[in-house]
Amino acid sequence: MTIEIKAPTLPESVPDGTIATWHKNEGDKVVRDEILVDIETDKVVIEVPSPSDGTLQKIIKKSGDLIVSNETIASILPGETTVTSEPVQASSTETAEAISSPAARKMLEENSLSADVIKGSGKDGRITKEDVANHLAEQAPPVASKQKSLAPVGDGRLEERVPMSRLRATVANRLLQASQSTAMLTTFNEINMQPIMGIRERYKAQFEKTHEGVRLGFMSFFVRACTEALKRFPAVNASIDGKDIVYHGYQDIGVAVSSPRGLVVPVLRSADHMGFAQIEKEIREYGLKAKESKLAIDDMTGGTFTISNGGVFGSLLSTPILNPPQTAILGMHKIQDRPMAVEGVVKVLPMMYLALSYDHRMIDGKEAVQFLVTIKELLEDPTRLLLEI
Repeated sequence: MTIEIKAPTLPESVPDGTIATWHKNEGDKVVRDEILVDIETDKVVIEVPSPSDGTLQKIIKKSGDLIVSNETIASILPGETTVTSEPVQASSTETAEAISSPAARKMLEENSLSADVIKGSGKDGRITKEDVANHLAEQAPPVASKQKSLAPVGDGRLEERVPMSRLRATVANRLLQASQSTAMLTTFNEINMQPIMGIRERYKAQFEKTHEGVRLGFMSFFVRACTEALKRFPAVNASIDGKDIVYHGYQDIGVAVSSPRGLVVPVLRSADHMGFAQIEKEIREYGLKAKESKLAIDDMTGGTFTISNGGVFGSLLSTPILNPPQTAILGMHKIQDRPMAVEGVVKVLPMMYLALSYDHRMIDGKEAVQFLVTIKELLEDPTRLLLEI
């Protein structure tokens, strides 16, 4: 009797998915909990494991096919899988390959790599496909590795044509929707980062020691400042649903982070109830999960306001695009020393440009400017965050 392999149950916000990669072929032996296929959704990649030992009898949904929740994608003929064991001690390479995931093993074979030269970041030292990809990126010259898949198109020139990933296509559609369906404007201001930098310099060692390795970064200050400003200007924390305005009595802050698959926005839920250490800890965990493509759909669902930090890539000024149905997004930028007039005296200060993009249908220009000025005042005098003034 065969066992059907079904697609996982997808949340309501994710109507369907796409079969990305099969790690096994029809007729291959499989073992229980071995990853058989990757399913790519608009937000994350979901790994589907084998429910039992046996043989992969039939693949119903091929790579590139669309699937919906609980749809049958393959079948397995159950049975014991014979595992050959060597009486002699295995080499380090064999041991490393034995604990690597199927996807990682496939990448190792395709690139003629030995697993013993790669340090696994997974559970019990398990090598993931991200570990192999990171190793390849470090070892191979970018141009040479990219040109492997390029093909001549005439006159000796090379091009590569690849299908757009679901995540990239979804991001593109959402950005286009935001620009076409909202009355988006952007207002700018600048902030003197010296007070925050002084606090970090003074307390960073003690903060890290007290909170067990959690580092004090800039983002926690901005998240706290935004949550306080959102309380004062509820319209900035609201969303538009058809002809209705939805005012949220909580502050769920989305933090845009870069991942190998593109830009993702995990959400800090009830950020107004978080302390600096908890904010920094969750952001760090989200960053690691994004790098390893392990963010869950629930991690990125919802959000009432978004912060995007282009400054980590060197951006000096930009106009961030709204993340619908949210009505505003804050853009952080690079900290750069600039001469500033302070009480009639020119001083060189570490300055950052801030940009607030907002939906003018929901937020008036006055509210947007006052919101941004509030963030500026809270960050230039962080004592206000403690006193809530």
